[in-house]
Amino acid sequence: MDMMKMMKQAADLQKNMKKKQKALAKTKVSYEHDGVRVEVSCDMKIQSIQLDEAQVVAGNAKQLEQAVQKAVQGALDQAQDAMNKEMGSLTQGMNLPGNMKLPF
Repeated sequence: MDMMKMMKQAADLQKNMKKKQKALAKTKVSYEHDGVRVEVSCDMKIQSIQLDEAQVVAGNAKQLEQAVQKAVQGALDQAQDAMNKEMGSLTQGMNLPGNMKLPF
């Protein structure tokens, strides 16, 4: 592969990555666990946390804390999966190592 072609591919990849990152920032996923619902954008920012009133009224702080932790982690995992899937589509056919994390 000649150097000019590789440089053009790298420039195109960078341009497309920025577009995908902007789109991912607008994409939201949610996860619910034991009455706690967390919504996260695919740029890994928590958008909202909603608590089921029954969880709050029950007064079991430890259970509520665990539910929040699991819901946040579940939502972040879904956002990471969505981001990896979208970013992976950019590098198909470029023969990059499979363990390469994107964005660089």
